[in-house]
Amino acid sequence: QVQLVESGGGLVQAGGSLRLSCTASGIMFRISAMGWYRQAPGKQRELVAITNADTTNYADSVKGRFTISRDNTKNTVFLQMNSLKPEDTAVYYCNVKRAYNGMDYWGKGTLVTVSS
Repeated sequence: QVQLVESGGGLVQAGGSLRLSCTASGIMFRISAMGWYRQAPGKQRELVAITNADTTNYADSVKGRFTISRDNTKNTVFLQMNSLKPEDTAVYYCNVKRAYNGMDYWGKGTLVTVSS
């Protein structure tokens, strides 16, 4: 059974930093991509950052502030978030995409709250 467990969320003041981690267990298949999405209250879930073997992509709103990295040996993905803004407040979800069929697996999410 695949499980994705996120950690690192919390309350931070604007301009501060947080580092999110997500470790996937029960992975018995090849992963094509790992990434982070977020969902703010009243809004749809949106891509924050995603990384695969060849490329890394970021939402325009976080470029230059957030950095995604990955430890393939541990099936772990990180999101370093700097210069946080109140509009970054959301539940952040870890995502893993299976290479064979593109199936998505999701964590339960970790709340990031940025105060002004």
